[in-house]
Amino acid sequence: MALNRSARWQVSEQRRVEYDLVSTPDVFDPRNDALLSIGRVHEGRRFVVVDQRVHDCHGERIEAYFSHHRIEARIITLPGGEAGKTVDAWLRVLRELDAFPIHRRDEPIIAIGGGVLTDVVGFAAAGYRRGVPHIKVPTTLMGYVDASVGIKNGVNFDGHKNRLGSFQPPQRVLLDRTLLRTLPRRHLQNGLCEIIKLAVIKDAELFRQLERFGGSSVAAAFQDDAGAWILDRAISGMLEELAPNLYEDELARKVDFGHTFSYGLETRHGDRLLHGEAVLLDILASTSIARRRGLLGDSDAERILGLAGRLRMAPAVELLDGGLMWQALMDRVEHRNGTQRVPLPAAVGECVFVNDITRVEITTAIDRLHDWARTKHDRIPEC
Repeated sequence: MALNRSARWQVSEQRRVEYDLVSTPDVFDPRNDALLSIGRVHEGRRFVVVDQRVHDCHGERIEAYFSHHRIEARIITLPGGEAGKTVDAWLRVLRELDAFPIHRRDEPIIAIGGGVLTDVVGFAAAGYRRGVPHIKVPTTLMGYVDASVGIKNGVNFDGHKNRLGSFQPPQRVLLDRTLLRTLPRRHLQNGLCEIIKLAVIKDAELFRQLERFGGSSVAAAFQDDAGAWILDRAISGMLEELAPNLYEDELARKVDFGHTFSYGLETRHGDRLLHGEAVLLDILASTSIARRRGLLGDSDAERILGLAGRLRMAPAVELLDGGLMWQALMDRVEHRNGTQRVPLPAAVGECVFVNDITRVEITTAIDRLHDWARTKHDRIPEC
């Protein structure tokens, strides 16, 4: 029998991605059924992963919630923070899950915590039985406006941030703004840096509202009307950017602003920098590069640099390191398929992508930021 050596098959399939982000105050109130709004309830079970600090604050309420609804819940805790975003944490979730088997489709895993925890749990949900549903309940501002909004998840590996991961859409994201009330100011400002990113790169109105109300909203832990507006606007802006490009087929992404040089800074100085704080340093360096290139006018550059002062932030510009930031850029080139694709501000609310940033430019930007840091109080523009 003659073999047909020219045989060829092609498979083409499209899968719909659909998930909800739902604002639901007091999510742990037994009268609120949001946590059980998806999946089997009668004789149902839930595997629940909770950030250790969140469990310290809300553990009794979480346990009482499932007991009230007669749900058999296996609740485990994980440490939050970047140090907990490890392969070991991911494997622990998988082992605990395998010891408490759940239905593959109608008993979603529930992740309650910050962006690190929801990333670890999302990655576990992606791998367990080749994918099981999960629900996210972000408890930090970073998780609320950024980490829980999209479908990316992962863990750090081999000294690199998010080197292992997957795309796994949640079934639902439950947004309870009241959970932000227990956050320390530093962690509120940490999440605020991601909102600043969006404002600088795509939303001039959001930027103006941050100038006017950002400080008071942080003081109110975003429980005020202005804070609610800022959060809703930030989530809408994130979704506008993410939804058409969930799987990052297009690698030139506005939301990568602040995430070029920050990876190296955060990895090297993880004991001093939270993720958002590293992002803010990246924003300042990128603003300085854009200004020197003539892409960004002086008045807009001063507004961007001055916003940190208005919000009572103290970016650690002394940690900026030209060699480290250049290596971070080279790593991003690999991640972005051989091209820099660095978003830089062209005005407040606008950006352009560049592919030719040099090491000298980075060093010059650092020097200019050191000068700015010494005199920044005199350079913050009036409202």
